[in-house]
Amino acid sequence: MSKRAKKNEQEAGDGDQDNGTAPAAKKGKKVKEPEAPILYSDPPDKMNSKDGRAANMKITSWNVDGLRAWVKKKGLDWVRDEAPDVLCLQETKCAEKSLPDEITSMPEFPHKYWAGSDEKEGYSGVAMLCKTEPLKVTYGIGKEEHDKEGRVITAEFPTFFLVTAYVPNSGRGLVRLDYRKTWDVEFKAYLSDLDKRKPLVLCGDLNVAHEEIDLKNSKGNKKNAGFTAEEREGFNQLLAAGFTDSFRELYPEQANAYTFWTYMMNSRSKNVGWRLDYFVLSSALLPGLCDSKIRNQAMGSDHCPITLHMVV
Repeated sequence: MSKRAKKNEQEAGDGDQDNGTAPAAKKGKKVKEPEAPILYSDPPDKMNSKDGRAANMKITSWNVDGLRAWVKKKGLDWVRDEAPDVLCLQETKCAEKSLPDEITSMPEFPHKYWAGSDEKEGYSGVAMLCKTEPLKVTYGIGKEEHDKEGRVITAEFPTFFLVTAYVPNSGRGLVRLDYRKTWDVEFKAYLSDLDKRKPLVLCGDLNVAHEEIDLKNSKGNKKNAGFTAEEREGFNQLLAAGFTDSFRELYPEQANAYTFWTYMMNSRSKNVGWRLDYFVLSSALLPGLCDSKIRNQAMGSDHCPITLHMVV
């Protein structure tokens, strides 16, 4: 999520913040204790599909909010412990020439792919690091208007495509909402074309909380980037095209499960967050879905990583 969006969330508030201007409690009156935050505990990983097959593919996705800072915060230590087959990163904010040696030299992922903004160094950017070499890797979605910002990498594997994306934020004051609406239509068309060839996994920061259950303060954010009716409808249309939100497929009623928290107002410790990061699957891959995880204990960014276990 961009800084603009973080500012939006701060301005919207969550309805229970004390900004220091509240009147003092009257003498003798009992002061109401603040409510304890409702936290989400990531349950044990499910390593088998519903039909009993064992997972053989593990994919992790993480919006790192600046690759160089994330490396300094020991993000790679967590990655090594998680040990995915593929690691997808978003909002790297780093030109390829400036990548830290710690990540470019990682022996765990001999096949590494990078995309960044053509016009603004330190803006946007995605990466894909693979243990096994893909059959083919492409960048962007074939539309110069979008591709110049370095937001999409697609890898073709024998039985599926893997797409990682950093979806454009609509911005403070929704200044890019019209652009975002265009992106949603054209990105869906790109994914649908891929799906005609092979089923796909889409992962990344999709910059939308789909339903009210997917953010703490739904009422206060309906006119803010990430929860507008237009962005939510764009995600509805993606699902209607034959794709599935893997987390909601497995955990349809799970509340308080978020992947982004603004750095302000102690939002993460209070679990005042948004679920903006997803694994979206073609319907043909659903029988092989084992688990879709939110690793909310992993630090190093204002987003936490997510992990997919599947049979391919």
